[in-house]
Amino acid sequence: MIISNGVKNFADKLLEATEKMKNPSCIGLDPRIEDIPDFLKGGDITETFFDFNKMIIDATYDIVPAFKVQIAFYEKYKVEGIKAFEKTINYLKKKNKIVIVDAKRNDIGPTAEAYSSAYLSPEGFDVDALTANPYFGIDGLKPFIDDAIKYGKGIFVLVKTSNPSSREFQDQTLKSGKKLYELIGEKVNEWGKNTKGETGYQIVGTIVGATYPKELKSLRKVMPQSIFLVPGYGAQGGTIKDIIFAFNKDGEGAIVNNSRGIIFAWKNESYSKRFRPREFHLAAREAALAMKKELLSALSN
Repeated sequence: MIISNGVKNFADKLLEATEKMKNPSCIGLDPRIEDIPDFLKGGDITETFFDFNKMIIDATYDIVPAFKVQIAFYEKYKVEGIKAFEKTINYLKKKNKIVIVDAKRNDIGPTAEAYSSAYLSPEGFDVDALTANPYFGIDGLKPFIDDAIKYGKGIFVLVKTSNPSSREFQDQTLKSGKKLYELIGEKVNEWGKNTKGETGYQIVGTIVGATYPKELKSLRKVMPQSIFLVPGYGAQGGTIKDIIFAFNKDGEGAIVNNSRGIIFAWKNESYSKRFRPREFHLAAREAALAMKKELLSALSN
C-alpha cells in the first residue's frame, strides 16, 4: 500500500523484508563497554561503539531484515553516545535495513510532537519505527501515529512487557473482568484500525514479551492485525516454544528480537571455545543463523 505522500506502508515494508529474508527476527544493538572486546577500546565511545556495531552489522545484515537500537545504551554516554547512535542508524540505512529505535517515548501536546519528530521525521533521526508507552492514552500517542502515517513509519506500543514486575500494573483486573494489558491491546487494535496496508496489518504494532506465552497467545487474538515486536528471547528466558504464539496461523505478524544472545555470543560457552575476541562478529553471525533456523523450524511445524 502506498499512502498519500508516496511512501510505503510500514507494515507492508516490514513484512516484505521478513519474507524476502525468510527470517522474522531482528538484532538488538545494545553495546555495553564491559562486554566489547578489548581490541576495539582505546578511542572515544563514539568510535568504540560504532566500530563494534559496524562489525556486527557487516556480519549479519544479509541474515536479518531489521535491527533494533536501544537508545539508553547510547544516552548513557551523552554526546559521544548519541553520535554513535546516529552513525549506527545512518550505516543501517546504507545497508537498506529497517531501523527500530527502542526509546519507549510518550507525553502529550507539543512534547509528544517533539519526541515523534525527533525520531520519525526526515528532520530528525528518520528511523523506520519507534517504541512508545501508552500511559497517556490516545492524547500521548496520536502525534506518533500521525507522523507514522505521514512519513510511512511504524510504532510499537507497550502492552505486556517481559519483566517479572510487569504484573504489578499490567495484570491488574479491571471492573470489566479484563486485565489491564488486555484493555491496552484492544486500544492498540482501535488506534491502528485505519492504518492497514495491503498485507492487512496495521502500522500500530505492539510489544509483548516472550516470557509470557499465555498472554502472547491471548493477545494475538485481541490484536490479529498488529505486528508483534517480541523481546525477551534468549537471555531473558523466552524460548522458541513461547514466542511461537506471537505469530498468526499463517506464520506472519511478528518479529522477534535478540540482543545480548547475538552481539555478545562470543562470550557464551558454546561460542567462546571456537571464536576469539577478534572474531566476535563471526560468533554473532553464527548465533543469528542459529536463531533463524530455530524460528523457521518452529513455524513450519
